[in-house]
Amino acid sequence: MTAYAKSILNLLMDKFEKSKAFLGQGRVNRPVVCKIVQLYPAYADDANYEVFAVVNEAVAQLEEQGLVTVKRRPGTPVVEQVTLVMEEVLAAYRFLDRQPKKERNQEIRCLLEQYSQANDLLKNFCQDQLTRLEHNQEVRYASDLATFEQILKVLAHILNVEEETSRRDFSVRILGDSKAFEKIESKVVNILDAYGNFPEKESILTELGVVRNPGYVYCKGPAILTLCGQKLDLGKLHGGLGIPSSGLKDIGQIDVQAGRIVTIENLTTFHAFQEPDSFAIYLGGYHNRDRREFILRVFANNRDKAYCHFGDIDAGGFLIWRHLCTQTGIAFQPIHMGVETLVRFQHLTRPLTEHDRTRLQALRDGSISSVIDYMLAHNCKLEQEALDGEEVRKMLSSCETVSGSLF
Repeated sequence: MTAYAKSILNLLMDKFEKSKAFLGQGRVNRPVVCKIVQLYPAYADDANYEVFAVVNEAVAQLEEQGLVTVKRRPGTPVVEQVTLVMEEVLAAYRFLDRQPKKERNQEIRCLLEQYSQANDLLKNFCQDQLTRLEHNQEVRYASDLATFEQILKVLAHILNVEEETSRRDFSVRILGDSKAFEKIESKVVNILDAYGNFPEKESILTELGVVRNPGYVYCKGPAILTLCGQKLDLGKLHGGLGIPSSGLKDIGQIDVQAGRIVTIENLTTFHAFQEPDSFAIYLGGYHNRDRREFILRVFANNRDKAYCHFGDIDAGGFLIWRHLCTQTGIAFQPIHMGVETLVRFQHLTRPLTEHDRTRLQALRDGSISSVIDYMLAHNCKLEQEALDGEEVRKMLSSCETVSGSLF
């Protein structure tokens, strides 16, 4: 079969598989037609005889096989259109060595049904794709069935990661190949974002404990940590302590000697943070499972302390605060995230984008409405990255908080 013959017949089969005739829904089946000039514009160019000749040869080959009927311009060899012979559809599949769509759809259906009960997220995704099959629509990410099954397999396991795991190790464990997950990562994240309940798309994998490199929990300030049965006085350390995720299970009691616990969004700000009556924990944006477990362990041992959060004064910063409170159940109070800080560091603020404005309006409520109203009115936001260590120390000289909670 020539490449032209294959191209023409594949186009006809694509049209057939998208038609009502494929589903058996059409009362009167419309013919499946390919207009040659639309497919090959050069066919109408009198100076391009080579294309004219090879297309005619391809059409004649398909006609000879009984797969198409041909309409030619009267009295000439010029082909105007070819029409698929519906009774020869199975022969056309064999001629192309192409898998029948009904057979392929059945394979897709079996995969969807196989994985649909793994968790609620997969159940919803699979049900949507089964509905698409019923309406003869393309199933998302199913162009290659082997890759599609890998995606489903990952989604069946990724919500159950118990300990922080590198993406390579996760890929080996679930897919048997250290690089396989990397190839489907964006598709997996898209589905998790669409069907899961995650605050930010960029942080989904980290929150689930699937990371590029093993992480650390950073903390500093007056506290006694019991590590493997030994007591460590963090108050005597300069710069605090970084605990690898794998070492969190070695922590026993955590006795905070300060009056409050402060979570901090930005690492530079964490290093510059110096308040004598505060125990600081680096949050790193949206906290992951390990940092959440560490915070909850601190809370379990120190319920009488004040709990505060220090983050960006922007929509993302307020969302991170809300996520922290929701996921831990602790009523963190934001500090240095109000109007006073915006006024004091006005020279470091940045203008809002339209996306910022939309998100701020959605976040606006009684507890933080005043700072959001100020931000919208003065077109400003302040990120911790904009402040150097000295400016952070200036900020800490203020005792400003945003009273109240979103919850």
